[in-house]
Amino acid sequence: MSGATVDVETSPDGTLVIHPRGVLDADDAVELRRTIVHAVRRVRPLRLIVDLGNLRDLDAINLGTLVAACHLGDDHKVAVFLDHCCPMIAERLAAAGVPSHRLRDSSQAA
Repeated sequence: MSGATVDVETSPDGTLVIHPRGVLDADDAVELRRTIVHAVRRVRPLRLIVDLGNLRDLDAINLGTLVAACHLGDDHKVAVFLDHCCPMIAERLAAAGVPSHRLRDSSQAA
C-alpha cells in the first residue's frame, strides 16, 4: 500500500466530503472506488465533494475513478465536485474529460 488514506465527513448542510490524502496508486483504487460508489448510490447527498487538497499524486486508475464519479453523480442526481486540486492534477483531470465547473478552488489555468 502507498500509505494513502481516504477520510469521509458530512458537513452541516448535508454535503458529503471525501478527503483522499497522500499518493493514490493501484493498491488504493478499490477503497476510493467503493467509497465514492457507496456515497453516490447509497448515501445520495445533494453534493459530494472530493477534496484533493492533500493529494500529492494519483495513478491512471484513480484518475479514471474521479472522472467516473462525475458521471455516476449525474446519473444519480448528486452534484460531484473536485476541490482544491493542484495544477498538475487539475490538468490531468481536465484532459480526461472532467468539465471545468467541477474543478473548484484549484489554481488550474483556464
